[in-house]
Amino acid sequence: MEVTLPLQRSPSCRTVFSERTQFRIKPFLGFLPTQSFNWKRDHMAATTTYRITANFSRRRPRRISTPRSNDSTPRGFTPRTQVPTTSIQRRGQKNNEKKKVVAKAEAESDGIGLEVASTSESLFDEDKTSQFEETVRMPEVDERILVESKDAEGITESEDKAFVSGDVDVSVYGRVIEEKQIYTKSSDDEGGENIEKEESVEEIDIFKVGNNASRETDSRNVTISKTVDKVESINCVDDFHKRPSVKPEGVDEGYNSISEDKKKADNFLKLKLETEEILRKEALDRLASDNFRKGHKLFYYPEIVEPDRDIEIFFNRSFSTLKFEPDVIIMGAFNDWKWKSFAINLSKTQLNGDWWSCKVYVPREAYKIDFVFYNGNDVYENNDEQDFCITVEGGMDGFDFENFLLEEKRKEQEEVMRRKAERERQVEEQRRIEAEIVESEADRAQAKEEVAKRRGMLQELLKDAVTSFVNVWYIEPTEFGANDRVRLYYNRSSGPLSHAKDIWIHGGHNHWKDGLSIVSKLIKSESKDGDWCCADVVVPDQAVVLDWVFADGPPKQAVVYDNNLLQDFHAIVPKSIPGELYWVEEEQQIYKSLQAERRLREEALRAKAEKTVRLKEETKERTLKTFLLSQKHIIYTDPIDVHAGSTVTVFYNPANTVLKGKSEIWLRCSFNRWTHRMGLLPPQKMIPIENGSHLKATVKVPLDAYMMDFVFSEREDGGIFDNKNGMDYHVPVFGGVVKEPPMHIVHIAVEMAPIAKVGGLGDVVTSLSRAVQDMNHNVDIILPKYDCLKHSNVKDLQFHKSYSWGGTEIKVWTGKVEGVSVYFLEPQNGLFWVGCIYGRANDGERFGFFCHAALEFLLQSGFHPDIIHCHDWSSAPVAWLFKEHYMHYGLSKARVVFTIHNLEFGANLIRKAMEFSDKATTVSPTYAQEVSGNSAVAPYLFKFHGILNGIDPDIWDPYNDKFLPVPYTSENVVEGKRAAKEALQEKLGLEKSDLPLVGIITRLTHQKGIHLIKHAIWRTLERNGQVVLLGSAPDPRIQNDFVSLANQLHSSHGHRANLCLTYDEPLSHLIYAGADFILVPSIFEPCGLTQLTAMRYGSIPVVRKTGGLHDTVFDVDHDLERAQACGLEPNGFNFDGADGAGVDYALNRAISAWYDGREWFDSLCKRVMEQDWSWNRPALDYLELYHSARK
Repeated sequence: MEVTLPLQRSPSCRTVFSERTQFRIKPFLGFLPTQSFNWKRDHMAATTTYRITANFSRRRPRRISTPRSNDSTPRGFTPRTQVPTTSIQRRGQKNNEKKKVVAKAEAESDGIGLEVASTSESLFDEDKTSQFEETVRMPEVDERILVESKDAEGITESEDKAFVSGDVDVSVYGRVIEEKQIYTKSSDDEGGENIEKEESVEEIDIFKVGNNASRETDSRNVTISKTVDKVESINCVDDFHKRPSVKPEGVDEGYNSISEDKKKADNFLKLKLETEEILRKEALDRLASDNFRKGHKLFYYPEIVEPDRDIEIFFNRSFSTLKFEPDVIIMGAFNDWKWKSFAINLSKTQLNGDWWSCKVYVPREAYKIDFVFYNGNDVYENNDEQDFCITVEGGMDGFDFENFLLEEKRKEQEEVMRRKAERERQVEEQRRIEAEIVESEADRAQAKEEVAKRRGMLQELLKDAVTSFVNVWYIEPTEFGANDRVRLYYNRSSGPLSHAKDIWIHGGHNHWKDGLSIVSKLIKSESKDGDWCCADVVVPDQAVVLDWVFADGPPKQAVVYDNNLLQDFHAIVPKSIPGELYWVEEEQQIYKSLQAERRLREEALRAKAEKTVRLKEETKERTLKTFLLSQKHIIYTDPIDVHAGSTVTVFYNPANTVLKGKSEIWLRCSFNRWTHRMGLLPPQKMIPIENGSHLKATVKVPLDAYMMDFVFSEREDGGIFDNKNGMDYHVPVFGGVVKEPPMHIVHIAVEMAPIAKVGGLGDVVTSLSRAVQDMNHNVDIILPKYDCLKHSNVKDLQFHKSYSWGGTEIKVWTGKVEGVSVYFLEPQNGLFWVGCIYGRANDGERFGFFCHAALEFLLQSGFHPDIIHCHDWSSAPVAWLFKEHYMHYGLSKARVVFTIHNLEFGANLIRKAMEFSDKATTVSPTYAQEVSGNSAVAPYLFKFHGILNGIDPDIWDPYNDKFLPVPYTSENVVEGKRAAKEALQEKLGLEKSDLPLVGIITRLTHQKGIHLIKHAIWRTLERNGQVVLLGSAPDPRIQNDFVSLANQLHSSHGHRANLCLTYDEPLSHLIYAGADFILVPSIFEPCGLTQLTAMRYGSIPVVRKTGGLHDTVFDVDHDLERAQACGLEPNGFNFDGADGAGVDYALNRAISAWYDGREWFDSLCKRVMEQDWSWNRPALDYLELYHSARK
């Protein structure tokens, strides 16, 4: 848009000359070595006009954050009036089409320019020269930018008038002034040819005006950012040489003065600023008048709002609900009220009408301004409850702003974590200092106690010590001290050594404090009559009393001793009797020694704890990677570890899914378990990769993602889907600013280790709860309060509340077991005061009551869990009681998950729980297949899943196991297991020899394959191995049978076999560590924990292929591919049959491997130790199941 400003305009519109000169004018703000100014010698004249032009061509592209109406009017406004295009604008467009060179200086901030176009009149008249110099300020003529313009003679009189009188559009400010000089050839030149006009553009980079002026002019002086560094010379081509050149007077002299240059630059800047202010006032008057006439409540200036600028908002109080209010305040924020709120008082303006205004700074992150007006109390003008809003152009859009907020949130979280870590460090340091003080005081007290003890002992010694014993011994000289050489005489005929061939002294000092420190052979004394002998000895340092005996030989060879009738001999060191100073120094020495020993212990414990944490973290990382790669045959990502804000490639192999053979595969993706703010991404057609059956697609992961979610379809609009049997595909995202919201899981169970454990169910309830809680979810357990609970394992047990149900009062207790919150229900009807967990005739009634009472407790306590997890037949009633009585009465949020631990018990209850549960599991994939035909399970296979159990790595940890002689990891597994085997052999009376040792730890029941156990014992002995069994039988007949076997083995193979027919936890740890093999020949085994614990301790499992044993043990000779499909390596020996031949096949190969390749066998022990059989992986599977149940 262009407007004209007449400045020194000549009455003549235009005079055409024979030659043209273009001036390139730059402001001057510095000092330069040389300047020159060469004028074209021909006569020149021009008319002078100044054209103000808004230069939008070099502005940044703008993004619109939200859809706008066709008239692009912000909410709360009517459409803006468009300024018509003038003839001058058309002329400018035409000139652009002719490729006329225009150098435009842009404002520092946004590139919008103010151009002043000048056509000089009578430029080379002497009286005009100074006027021109004063006006355009130091023009420089640059012969390098000569440009012909074919339009110079096309400017008509009417166009010129329009140029002068055109309307001024000042909706934009922050402009660049551009000076154009147009010269043409005279009409009387050859053939009357017209030569295209040339333009010289003054380039001026102006300080920020307009939007930033109000903020920046207070902090710095207004300056022009570019300088006139030189005055360039233009020598125009004189094609005709018809006129003599004319050089204005004093041109060279005028531009040699640096001070005048600076003055002219300042004058030019002042003129520009005054012009801008005039234009601004005119624009505001016009806008105020137009908006008042139209009844608009407000307008703003400038009309194009950009980020990082000030805008002025004008509000007409008389058109609003605030027309009678003395105060007007704008209250607002940016970006749909999400960013940087503000409240500013408006001031009355000088504009016509009741216009009030204030300035608002628009931050660089803004894409919209949202605001209302009010009186500071309770009267609001909010645009008919729609609020006012102004769109910000050229900055962020809504999506960019959301990412900006996420990035800010990430920085905030990092800072919070840094501060938290610093606080924790300071607390830990303070704790360490306080502990150091306490320990130091304890060391000091112990040192005092030790000194007192030594002083007392010394006093007792001094009572018995003498300097000689008549006719038995004496010392010369009689006065001696520490480090002195003395001679000790002994009368051999005075005691039991009278007939000894040799006499030796075995001595020490200070009540044998440092053990044996004096050993010497006595010789016959030549200076004494009788049977005297002597020896020269050196008195030990710090000796106060010498202690000794005489013997007939050196230590470990002597037979006969003279020990003074068991009292030993004692002599005072006369010069070493300590004074008070000695005891002070002795106390200090003991204190320093205690401190050094304690610090060494603490450092060792700290290093061990740090290593334990590091090993656990490394194991978790390996397990997670294995988890992600476990479905690589179907889906994986590159990179495997997906990070928020990155771009990842998703690979999918339809050949292993229901989409096999489909011509197209479409990826459907979202984030955060399908709950992300972006919703479902558009379906994306996957493309094949080179050299493989996988397809691929690329996905941008947002900063607030914590999970990627996938399903696949055969068509863009759907068709057949692969959704992993209703579970969907999920890949965790790391480093996001949003963390996964925690779920609340409540386990209702009748067993819990270690306080109420009968079998594996108790281990699962405790360990699964801990593992899920470690993944930042909330877990509670509801358990009966048995009178036989092991209360010593419950921390902070306290009464919680009472409630009534079923005609009885139920007391609720709370406590922590293994770090997990537990609610104990104690009905006052005595159902659980029977001294046991199972075994009562009314067990069904007892546990049914407990299930109903547990749900009632959740309801009355206001709990709203996401998952209620019940286990086996004993808490199976929870599933249908919840659906029938509680799902629609306050617990509607919850979903029920039911786990079968052993289908051998309570099949009818299990069948009903399978029907009513949302998801059902059992404890291994193979066991799930084995029971899939059972009538209790078969109808519900669509929601039935097999998930392996795990072991607790804190309970079963050879590196921190207090029952082992040497702690070990996979790094020193050979040394650790050797020490454990020697300790086990010593404890059980076995021969201490390097033989293969087979361990068996089990309940002696038919399920555990007792006939195979017996066969394996004899087979191991036949192969010259050792065997240890730990276990007992609930059936007395089986127990007696094994007692007889134990007696038989004790008689025939006592040095190589031992059967401990009881439960001994410390011994079980020693067997796991000391055995080379652990045998588990179960007939059926839903999961099994024995083989998992064995591998944790580096023992090789030998198992029958059934249930969880098949899912966890991969034969070293046959299961390489099956192991690799699970992301593992072979780790043991297995067999199929249920007879002796099957056991022999696996056991013979195992023992032979031990004999034939010890180095290979040791590497196998290291390998199995590094495999993760904890709850890390099962917990991930259960979380996926929980989320699937909630979906």
